[in-house]
Amino acid sequence: MTEAFDEREARKRYIRRRQGIVLGCVGTVLVAALITATLFYTHVIGAGAGSSSQAQPNYGVQAPCAPKDKAGIAAKYVDNSSVQVRILNGTKFAGLAKAVGNALINRDFEVTTIGTSNEKVERTVIHFGRDAIAQAYTVNANFTDAIMQMDDRKDQLIDVVIGPTFTDLQDQKKVPAAGGEIDSISGCVAADGLRNVPKAQPHTVSKESK
Repeated sequence: MTEAFDEREARKRYIRRRQGIVLGCVGTVLVAALITATLFYTHVIGAGAGSSSQAQPNYGVQAPCAPKDKAGIAAKYVDNSSVQVRILNGTKFAGLAKAVGNALINRDFEVTTIGTSNEKVERTVIHFGRDAIAQAYTVNANFTDAIMQMDDRKDQLIDVVIGPTFTDLQDQKKVPAAGGEIDSISGCVAADGLRNVPKAQPHTVSKESK
C-alpha cells in the first residue's frame, strides 16, 4: 500500500514539474512577444527599412551619370554663377527656403525664385532636366542629403525643394571646385537610359532655353 501511495505522489510531482516547465515556456514566449511588439511600436524595429533606403545611392532614386565627351571624359562642375536655381520650401518651417536661397546667393548661384512647394518630400530633392545634368551635380555638391531627380523639363533651371531633414549646406571647403571632373553617383545610368521620368513642376522657362 505504501508503494502505491509513493508512486502516486511521485506521479503528481512529475506532472507538477511538467506543468511548471510548460507554463514557464509559455510565459517566456509571451514576454518575448510583448518586447518585440513594443520595439515595433516604438519604431526601434522597422527603422532599418528607412536606413537601408538611405544607404542606397541617391536614396534609391535612379540618377543620370554625368555626360561624357567623345573622348570619354566626364563633364565638369560648372561655375555657380552660371546656374539658375529656384528654391522651394517643402517643409512646415517658415523662412527656410529664404535662408537657403540667401546662402546659395552668397555662393554666387543665380537664385531666380524663393517660394513654397506643393510637393511632399521626405528630404531635399533637386529637380533638373536632361540639358542641365552638370548644373544639377554642381548644386547637389552643396547639399549633404539631397536626392537628384531628373524630370522632363527642357530648360536648364534647377528646382531645389527643401525637405525636413535639411540642416545645413555642405561646408564650402568640401564642395568641388568649378572645372573639376564630376564624380557621378554610384549606380547611375546614361540620361538616355532613364525612362518614364516625372513631369516637371510648372515654372518659367529659364533664359538659356528661350
